[in-house]
Amino acid sequence: MESLVKQAYEIAKQRYAKIGVDVEKAIAEMDKISLSLHCWQTDDVTGFENPDGQLSGGIQATGNYPGKARNIEEVRADLVKAASLLPGKHRINLHAIYADFSDGVVDRDQLEPKHFESWMVWAKENGFVLDFNSSSFSHPLSGSLTLANPDEKIRRFWIEHTKRCRRIANEMGRYQGQPCVMNLWIHDGSKDITVNRMYYRQLLKDSLDEIFAEEMPYMKDCIEAKLFGIGAESYTVGSYDFYLGYGAKNNKIVTLDTGHFHLTESIADKISSLLLFTPEVMLHVSRPIRWDSDHVTLMNDDTMDLAKEIIRCDALDKVNIGLDYFDASINRIGAYVIGSRATQKSFLQALLEPLEILRKYEANGQNFERLALLEECKGMPWNAVWDYYCMTQGVPVGETFIEDVQQYEKDVTSKR
Repeated sequence: MESLVKQAYEIAKQRYAKIGVDVEKAIAEMDKISLSLHCWQTDDVTGFENPDGQLSGGIQATGNYPGKARNIEEVRADLVKAASLLPGKHRINLHAIYADFSDGVVDRDQLEPKHFESWMVWAKENGFVLDFNSSSFSHPLSGSLTLANPDEKIRRFWIEHTKRCRRIANEMGRYQGQPCVMNLWIHDGSKDITVNRMYYRQLLKDSLDEIFAEEMPYMKDCIEAKLFGIGAESYTVGSYDFYLGYGAKNNKIVTLDTGHFHLTESIADKISSLLLFTPEVMLHVSRPIRWDSDHVTLMNDDTMDLAKEIIRCDALDKVNIGLDYFDASINRIGAYVIGSRATQKSFLQALLEPLEILRKYEANGQNFERLALLEECKGMPWNAVWDYYCMTQGVPVGETFIEDVQQYEKDVTSKR
């Protein structure tokens, strides 16, 4: 197997060299791409506050495949296993509801860095860097409005929660020596027609202004929009327009979740515009089917277009790449690996584009040549380069990871 992979790789190098692509340079760039693996794929967004509670606030996981993680140890074990099947070094993305409550559960407006100290130690021991998210859903005070709630008591609760999340993220960043990227997403909206659009958005703006007033040098703030959510089909307070304006004005990172837009809308097209006006971009890579259904990411046109645009913008150092899907209908570790590898494959193909020649064609008005070369690139032996990259990283090559996932299910998850 190893000799075949090397042989195919050498042929691929020669093929790519003929169109001006340095394959070894592309592989070196792949080492810089770190995915933020979402912890909530392990347990269907349950968390540790109330494992038997119901999801709410526009969150829904469908399916009941056996082997769901039930506690902090099982979540961590699943994350380590998933990461072991991926080339490269990656990050772990935590929601606030995944706090370590070994000393007792506290409400979300009482969370402190100490509730995540064991996560910080675990991450460092396992070679991970942590990212973070506030959690406004699946709580008695979630309702339909949180940071935009006219009820001062409820709004104060969520402001305090989010302030504490920023402090936790800041401590994570200080501990790990790398900024912790913290994402803020709320489900606030209305199922039916509202006549107070401006009022709720003013409340949200005021809440954000207060939340972001405290300087946090070891973390990065991201704000995530949504087109609509379950139970909020008619109006979303934190729309893309709202957060785009807020991010550009206040120098915040805008999160682009690939499932949070109209299905025919190009997320790739937003990258170059955002980077001109905001410091960085945060991605939540998912696969929507008819709505924000959070299906497992695939190497489809949308994912590849997104990766290619980032490379064409020379923006790898300005784009944070996270995954955000949760499929409870199939093996959860398998879902991790499929989606993560699909994202990585898309970036590898983007790095193997003959950009110098393509840009030359475009500058010269050689539009036929540009289109022809783009089409021919689709049939280039990028998969031989991918197999070689996996082999040199010591992870399964090709479809052989399926056996690893099956064995882990037999030995671990099937016994839960």
